Parts: sequence; C-alpha cells; structure tokens
Amino acid sequence: MAYSVSFESPQEVEAEWRKLLSKSADSAVFLGPTWLKVWWSEFQDERELSVAAVRRDGEVVGVAPLLRQNGTLMLAGDTEICDYMDITAEQGEEQAVLGALLDFLAKQEWDECLLWGLRAGSPTLQALPALAESIACKAEVEFEDVSPRVELPSSWDDYLGSLSKKDRHELRRKLRRLTGAEAEVDLIEYRTPEDVQAHMDQFLRLHTISREEKAEFMTPQMADFFKHISSALAEEGHVRLFQLEVDDSCAAAVLCFNSGDELLLYNSGYDPALSSLSVGLLSKALSLQKAIEEGKRYYNFLRGAEPYKYDLGAQDLNIYRCTIRRR
Repeated sequence: MAYSVSFESPQEVEAEWRKLLSKSADSAVFLGPTWLKVWWSEFQDERELSVAAVRRDGEVVGVAPLLRQNGTLMLAGDTEICDYMDITAEQGEEQAVLGALLDFLAKQEWDECLLWGLRAGSPTLQALPALAESIACKAEVEFEDVSPRVELPSSWDDYLGSLSKKDRHELRRKLRRLTGAEAEVDLIEYRTPEDVQAHMDQFLRLHTISREEKAEFMTPQMADFFKHISSALAEEGHVRLFQLEVDDSCAAAVLCFNSGDELLLYNSGYDPALSSLSVGLLSKALSLQKAIEEGKRYYNFLRGAEPYKYDLGAQDLNIYRCTIRRR
C-alpha cells in the first residue's frame, strides 16, 4: 500500500475528515473539522493554518491540523478551550499514518513540532519517540494536565456504592436537602439546535456570575465562541445542555458534549444566591446520572484538578505534550 501526505485546506479535506472520524479510535469533538472551523473563525491570528492529510492509495486515513509560527509547527487549538487534541488516524493504521506524516514533515522547514493535549493511551503518544528517532529528531514527552473522569457503572446505586463513605454520605445529604427544600426541582436537558441556542444566554449568565475568574474568562469574543460552537455541535447531535430548575428559576447549568462512549463536561455555572443548596455540584451529579442512564462508559470532567471532581469519584487521566526537535 502506498501512503502519501500533503498540506490541504480544512475545506478541501473536510468531507473525508468527517468520514475518517467514524473509523478512528478517538472521535472526540475537539478532533473534528467542526471544532477547528468554529475555533479558527473566532480566534484566527497571524499563524498559518493547514491540514496534513495522509492518504493510503488516495483515501484519507490520517489528519493532522497544524499551525505554523516562525520555526514552530503545532497542533491547532488552544489549551484554554480545547481540552485535548491528537492526530486522527483510522483505527489500526496509527503507526503507518504517523510514520508517513513524520517522513513528510522531515522535509519541511521547522525547528520544533509541538503536539500538545495528548491523552494517556493515545497511539500518537506511544509511537512518537521511536518514530522521531527515525527522522533524526528527538521527542520529549512532558506532563501537561489532568482530565479527571469517572468510569460509570450500569446503575446510579452502583455509582453511589463506588464512592468513598464520606463522599457518598455528602452527596446523599446534599440531594436530600435540595429535594426537601419545599421547592420544585427539575433537571431539564436540551439537545436540539433550537433549544440549545434559545438557552445559551441563560447558561452564559450563570457561568459569568458563578465566580470572578469565570467572569474574566467569558469575554464577548469567548461568549460568541460558546454560542457558535454549541450551535454547530448541536446540529451534529453532540450537545447536552442541562439546566437545574428550582421553583421554575434556573439555578445551575452544565454544558456537556456527547463523544462516543463519554459525556464530556465542558463548562458550567450556577446562581451564587442558591449556593447553600449546592446547586453547582448537584447539577453536575445529576448530569452524571443522566450519562449512566444513557449507557455511557465515562463521565469526563476534562482539564483541571478542581476538588469537586474527586468528590464525585473521578480518577485522573493524564494529558501530555510531546515536543519533537531536530538534532
């Protein structure tokens, strides 16, 4: 089989890229053309964006979206809003795709190539050090962050039983206090593009008033990105927007992305006036319960080691970066 690699525009390879995702071991929303297109439309700068497409006998079997800045190549994205990245390859073709890609990149002008956001277990992470040696380069792997997640059992009761005695007691106590507060409590889920679009302003309001650092993060440009990416991904069936209603008032909201056997908690917000009812934590716990009911294997809290994630039973999944430098 003959492999060839070329730089193409995202538009040229988009249709084949989407088809490839269905054949990949990791089809997370951050790795697809929709995410790249919306992110780049909001945050494009002086860097050059192109997609290295790996073809096997003419068929796309690998895709690497890359940015070029001076002497550096890097995976396209931003650690502030893209929780992880990777080179997408057809399952079973990872080694061949990476080998062909590195042979191609060896002929380009660059000093270092930065592959960030690689999750533990990624075929890219496992194969790169040896492959880098084959093109007279050195690959350095560094810890970048954690992505705590819960491996979900088949029932809510089993999930509660998996928590430590202290965490199980606290979660049950908080749930009883919320449901026993002589208030009507309901978790509403929005999935359709129309519903998600209609309720994003409410989500953004709760996100902004939750904490000072969240208000600083949610600039007008970032708010536009949240609206556009949620709308675009909802069109593809990837959005789960949960709102916790207390007496018909929106107390908390959780924006999740549906990604294969995982539900990804992308961001959240709550009304500080109702913090005594732990609405922030419980909105996440109840969305986790929904993931169990839907048969998901994992509930992924994504980047960051915030304590509440471990209170809900999460275990760290490490994220690494691999920097390839010419010798």
